[in-house]
Amino acid sequence: MTLAAEAPDLDVFWGFKGPVYGFAHHRGFTHSFLGLILTSALVTGFMYLVWLLRGRKTNLPDLPPRWGLLFVFAYIAGLSHILLDFTNNYGVRPFWPFWEKWYSWDIVFIVEPALYIFLIAALVLPVFFSRRQPLPHGRTAARIALACVLLLYAARDFEHRRAVDTFGHQPFESVAPLRVSAYPYYWNLFRWYGVAETQTVFAGAEINSRTTQVNRSQLEIIPKPLETAATLAAKRSYVGRVYLDWAQYPLVTETSSGDDTVVQFRDLRFDYGRFRGKGPLSCTVELDRNLNVIGEAFGSREQQPPLD
Repeated sequence: MTLAAEAPDLDVFWGFKGPVYGFAHHRGFTHSFLGLILTSALVTGFMYLVWLLRGRKTNLPDLPPRWGLLFVFAYIAGLSHILLDFTNNYGVRPFWPFWEKWYSWDIVFIVEPALYIFLIAALVLPVFFSRRQPLPHGRTAARIALACVLLLYAARDFEHRRAVDTFGHQPFESVAPLRVSAYPYYWNLFRWYGVAETQTVFAGAEINSRTTQVNRSQLEIIPKPLETAATLAAKRSYVGRVYLDWAQYPLVTETSSGDDTVVQFRDLRFDYGRFRGKGPLSCTVELDRNLNVIGEAFGSREQQPPLD
């Protein structure tokens, strides 16, 4: 089950074909309910091979492997991976390829340090407190760790709702927003980054969910840019289509580079503080004077050659 819980991240190998290709397939098929059938079968098959190499022996001779049941356990473990990825603000698409909609709970950051502390402590502490009988203490530590994880999720969900409600009651350009979201910072339970959209602008600011206050000194109002021939061409490119399918608050802008045009895509839900305007989860498309794609990049890494 441990191997099966990690198996969906085998999609990282798509990154060897380039950063754009890796981004397009990240949290795709292997993170779907259908794809888990394949990853669970691979893990079960791998363990079957290990069993054969061991001479069909097990640690308990009177307890032969039940491969069908092990496959079911592997699938359940894979579901836990999808659930954990769903809780953060990157999201998953579990119904792929039948329904490619992204879903995210947005209550924890992509890397949540508190989760590592709870789970690593549950693994390490029993070694020091119960050298002779690790199993009972190991069970207790595991239960405590899981309880802490559930309490963290409950607290973050509560504060997330408060943050969304707080930002939703703010007027932007004297009009009520069409939609509002709040995204977490790691460590701080009460610090959130709010994003709102009206007909004409995007807005972003930090929120303190404990005091229900918006830091209006850092409030940024971003007018929605007009469509141009260059931005339309970039949106039709491979990376443009993939990015717009994933992004929740996409902002598409263009700049000139000699005779060429560079179109940048960025998702405002990751426009935190120091990343504002240049987030690692952004992409660029370079077009020549005839609006042909001559370059693609995800973050600071270029796709060679361009996929479109």
